[in-house]
Amino acid sequence: MKWIKQIYDCFHAYKLWFLILITTDLLFIFLAWLAYPETFKVLVGLMIIFTLTMISLSVFIIIRKQKIIEAVFQDFLLEPNGANEEILCQLSPKTNWSYIRRMGSVIRSYQSKLNDQVIELNDYENYVEGWVHEIKKPLSLMTLVLDNRSDEISPFVRQRMLHIRNQMLGDVERILYFARLGATHKDYIFESINLLAFCKKTIEDHQTLLDESGFQIQFIGEEMEIFSDRKGLAFILEQIIANSTKHVPQNEDSPILKFETVYDKVSDQTFLNISDNGPGVYEEDLPFIFDKGFTGRRGTYTRQSTGMGLFLVSKMAYDLAIQLDAKSELGSGLIISLIFPNVKQ
Repeated sequence: MKWIKQIYDCFHAYKLWFLILITTDLLFIFLAWLAYPETFKVLVGLMIIFTLTMISLSVFIIIRKQKIIEAVFQDFLLEPNGANEEILCQLSPKTNWSYIRRMGSVIRSYQSKLNDQVIELNDYENYVEGWVHEIKKPLSLMTLVLDNRSDEISPFVRQRMLHIRNQMLGDVERILYFARLGATHKDYIFESINLLAFCKKTIEDHQTLLDESGFQIQFIGEEMEIFSDRKGLAFILEQIIANSTKHVPQNEDSPILKFETVYDKVSDQTFLNISDNGPGVYEEDLPFIFDKGFTGRRGTYTRQSTGMGLFLVSKMAYDLAIQLDAKSELGSGLIISLIFPNVKQ
């Protein structure tokens, strides 16, 4: 079917010239009928054969040349230097040369700007990574002091210091991940993970943050195996936990954070539902909570948020092929569902 389309495109592009050729043949056929009525049929047959031969030969040459031009044009797009531009000009009609040269100049200009931006982005990523490395040194020293001098610090002060340290580490990780969003290579290692046990381990790592907010943790469901990247999944859970701790219930109820695993046989997917009993999200805000910088139109649920945590969750989930879903009723908390595909190993 491809060659039929090529022939059609050829006729459509040169229809004026083919129409002139056919009109000329009709004129000569009429003149032959007037001048040579005895041999009219023979002359008409020869004219038709000659015309069809010339049209077929012209179409073949045009299509072949068009393929060569397409290949050269592709090379020009991939590498719009002066050499490829000149080759494209030599194969194209002279009337198109000015357009080709103008296009080449514009592409090279934008390519130069893009290369400069790539260099600036790489410099920015290197700066952020270096800054993160430097800022982790005093945080590590803080951890060392808190561990080795725990008997000299009151339990309350130690808990507060651990809470502050964990918050700073979380902020540093968010900065580092945000700086790497545009990276072409991401070192994900996919492996089998016990989902509920992984959630419990993540909770243990952030126990001081949850204790500071007075959260009760509940685990519901059976242990299930999923296939994902440990660091990426931990980052997702950490951001969701941090989001819940920012929005504790406005009534006297104790804050609760639930982790529930569910397997759906119909869709062959594993669900991890993470819910809290916070103030909830307005219905008109719910579709946008994963958008960059979105903090809620009225601000009841997200007034303390920067709008980056759940945005980074959505980006990481996309990289790990995890679907996200959010449900909420005002005053009844928020449920964020992580939907894992069943990977056949």
